[in-house]
Amino acid sequence: MTRSLDELKRAVDRHGEALDEPETNPLAIDGTIQRFEFTIELFWKAMKRLLARDGIETATPREALRRAYQAGWIDDEEAWLAMIHDRSQTSHAYKEALARGIYADVRRTFPEMRRALETLIRLAAR
Repeated sequence: MTRSLDELKRAVDRHGEALDEPETNPLAIDGTIQRFEFTIELFWKAMKRLLARDGIETATPREALRRAYQAGWIDDEEAWLAMIHDRSQTSHAYKEALARGIYADVRRTFPEMRRALETLIRLAAR
């Protein structure tokens, strides 16, 4: 579990670095969205593994996030479900308006990712 959380922490840090780039640069928006894609994937898979450790099996990202919310591991279920929705829309991010909308959502929900990472690290240590 430690290795996957180390990878997740690196992904969150890199995602934060992308958000630090000026959004006037279209490459910054594209890069941020790409980093968001793999960060959200690592998140739900880490949650799935931690839930399984507690005897809770999940099959989908949405189910893992809902169960993590029920367990008190994440604070804002709506934000996480929006992240999953945004992730499913990223394959269409070549559309400028959609990409900017996803970017705005990613920027807004990033603090929730940081909080969840801290929680998952604490849970894994117990």
